[in-house]
Amino acid sequence: MIFRPIILLVLLAATISTHAQEPSAPSRNPDASKSEILAPGIEHIQITRGYKSDKEVTGPWFINMLRIDLTKARLRMVHALDEAVGLETVSSIATRYGALAAVNSGYFRTTGTYRGDSVGVEVMNGKLLSESNHNRAAVGLIEMNGTQQVIFGHVKFAGRIIVGRGLNHEINGLNRPRAENELIIFTPEFHRTTLTDPNGLEIIVRSGRVTELRDEKGGAQIPPDGYVISAGGTARQWVLEKLRVGALVRMSLTWSPTEMDQTQLWKQATNVIGGGPQLIKNARIDITNAAEKIAPAFVNDGHPRTAIAKLKSGQLLLVTVDGRQPGESIGMSLTMLADLLIEFGAVEAINLDGGGSTTMVIKNKLVNKPSDATGERPVSDAILVYAR
Repeated sequence: MIFRPIILLVLLAATISTHAQEPSAPSRNPDASKSEILAPGIEHIQITRGYKSDKEVTGPWFINMLRIDLTKARLRMVHALDEAVGLETVSSIATRYGALAAVNSGYFRTTGTYRGDSVGVEVMNGKLLSESNHNRAAVGLIEMNGTQQVIFGHVKFAGRIIVGRGLNHEINGLNRPRAENELIIFTPEFHRTTLTDPNGLEIIVRSGRVTELRDEKGGAQIPPDGYVISAGGTARQWVLEKLRVGALVRMSLTWSPTEMDQTQLWKQATNVIGGGPQLIKNARIDITNAAEKIAPAFVNDGHPRTAIAKLKSGQLLLVTVDGRQPGESIGMSLTMLADLLIEFGAVEAINLDGGGSTTMVIKNKLVNKPSDATGERPVSDAILVYAR
């Protein structure tokens, strides 16, 4: 009998030791969520979620979603200040256009003379404003018989200036700064002038004919019935040799999907905004950052995010996730973002511009908290939502 207390004590100590060594299982905090029907076919969902254990806290995340039925609502894509350059807050764009809701969309230049120039494909009202960048993912809007369809894919660009009976030169880009040896086209949608420095040659083309050559002057006025050819280095030399005032010039610009079987569908898109990378295709997570030349750190680190997705139901999802705000919302990696979209039924999705640009506005009020210390960041373009 004298051994029993010892045995019990040993067993009790072993039990205590075993329990002390077991890690506490992480437990997910219940989502704090709310939903509001803004108009028929437009629902706003707001979610706060996080995961906690005794040793770590992962999260929280503050998420805003717009779930949209395009049979009852409609979208509009708009560039800031109604030009191809310049910046404006999403709040300002939404107010000017009388939108019920809006989110930021494409990437853009944040500094310099060309602030607000889109970095990626952009088509507005059937006019190509910016070429694609590394064939990155884009979202297109098709208008047909009073209805709208949103499409997803990767978009490529090709362009040439054609002189006479076959002389031609590659067009390197549209409505953006000209690098060494490049030939850039500036269209009337860009701005009043090209905003270029004097280190190049600019050709004014009106109604398909060269009307003026401006060498080493820069800042050419863009005619409403034509365009400006801006050339530097070797491209400048080619233009000087091949073009004269009065010469006939043709311009060929094409943008098309990299998936050839989607060409006819994309030809119907009147508005396109570039993003990247692709997040989901055919209901599977497929993040194509390597093909789109997007750094792994951008994918793997937690940042504020904006995304657009198509759901199994045919509805559309516009999503913002706040970040860089410990204790409020820490941001997501793109894998986490894709998981979130799959959770809500996404079958196609792309990432849009995020970071300090991430913004959602509803009824002229910010519903997310942008991460910039100065508040809402001016951006290059926005996707607007309307009740029909």
